[in-house]
Amino acid sequence: MGCKEIRIISPRAVMLPRVRSADKKIYLNMNSYGNTNTFTNNSAKKAYKELIMPQIEGVEIQTPVEITYQIFKPTNRKLDKMNTIAVVSKYLLDAITEAGCWSDDSDEFIKTETLLPTVYDKNNGRVEILIKSITVNGPIRTNS
Repeated sequence: MGCKEIRIISPRAVMLPRVRSADKKIYLNMNSYGNTNTFTNNSAKKAYKELIMPQIEGVEIQTPVEITYQIFKPTNRKLDKMNTIAVVSKYLLDAITEAGCWSDDSDEFIKTETLLPTVYDKNNGRVEILIKSITVNGPIRTNS
């Protein structure tokens, strides 16, 4: 039987080691993703998976699920939260699938994704993700 709820703490950036220069910090957002080459994006995704693995390794998540995201930003600067959530969600759900915690991250298994308001938390930027198993009684229908 799988777990019914798991809370994951995700970084907002990963560090990529460099041989001849200082390590490179890659922010997990659409701006970095779109302005970075494929090799660097793949390296960032691998680094992210390594950081997340201790939280998900050996966990079996009972599907279907609903997922809630909340960003904690370390500064008072404006933030377009979808820029961050888009990349964090992609990397996280792929990591969970690759780790064998569930069979797939398709619509069949992930029913809703909710974004909570952003919170200021000085010096502790992160994204908190709550994954909860749910019971689905069939398709949602409208009266039309």
